[in-house]
Amino acid sequence: MLLAHISDLHIKREGQLAYQFVDTASALVRCVAKLNALAPRPDAVLITGDLTDFGHDDEYRHLRDLLAPLEMPYYLLIGNHDDRAALRRVFADRAELQDGEFVQYALDLGPLRVLALDSQVPGASAGDLCDARLAWLAGQLDAARDRPVLVALHHPPFVSGIAHMDALRLAPDAAAKLDALLRRYPNVERVLCGHVHRTMLTRFGGTIAMAVPAPAHQVAFDLREDAPAAFRFEPPAFAVHRYTREDGLASHHVYVDEFEGPHPFFEPNGTLID
Repeated sequence: MLLAHISDLHIKREGQLAYQFVDTASALVRCVAKLNALAPRPDAVLITGDLTDFGHDDEYRHLRDLLAPLEMPYYLLIGNHDDRAALRRVFADRAELQDGEFVQYALDLGPLRVLALDSQVPGASAGDLCDARLAWLAGQLDAARDRPVLVALHHPPFVSGIAHMDALRLAPDAAAKLDALLRRYPNVERVLCGHVHRTMLTRFGGTIAMAVPAPAHQVAFDLREDAPAAFRFEPPAFAVHRYTREDGLASHHVYVDEFEGPHPFFEPNGTLID
C-alpha cells in the first residue's frame, strides 16, 4: 500500500497569486504530474488542509479542476485557511465530507484505516480539538484496534521550534488530550499533519508525528525565538508512506522537481566505480 501525503496547497482564484507572487496553481500542476509519474504509483493521495487560501467557492472550483488530472483517488482535510460550507458545496459529491458539524471521516485504504480529523477553529489560525471531536476519534480508534491506523489533521500537535508557527499550532490542552488518547492504541502508525510547510518528525502519542512540505512555498527554517514570519522557495516536496504487513510503515520524503540523475554506482558488469 502506497499513500502520498501532500498539504498546504493555498489555491487562489484562477489567475491570482498568493502573497502577490506565489503561483500556487502551477505548483500544484507540477505536483500532480509528479504523483502521476511515480512508479509504482500511489494508491491514494491524502491532502491535509489549507486547500485554498481564503475558502471561497471559486477557489475550491479551481482546486477541483487542478486535482482532476490525478490518476488516483484523493481525500481532503480541512485547514485554517479553508471553509467547511464552501468545501462541501463544491465537493458535494464527496460523501465523506458532508456529515456533521465537523469535516471528519474514516476510510479504509488497503489494510490501513485512516482517521481524518477537523482541527479548524473558524476565524483563527491556530487549531483545536473539542471534546466532541476527540470523542469521535476515541470511538473510531476503539473500532479499529485490529488495524494499522493513520491519524491525520491539519495542525501539528507538537512544538517545532519555529516560534511564529508554534503560536498557531494545535492548542496545547487539545494536544495533551490527543497525546494521552493515542497512547492507548499501539496500532497507530503515524500522526500526519501539515500547516508548517516543512518536513518535521517527532515522538508523539506513543508513535511518530510528522508534517510535510508544501507544493509551492516553505516556511523559512529559523529557530530564533524572535524569528519573523517568512517563507522561502525551497524545493517543493511531499511524503509517500509505504505499508506492508511484513515491514510496517516507512515514510519517504519525495521532491516534486526533477534533478540530475539517476547515476549508477556500478559499471555494467557489476564492478564498483572508483
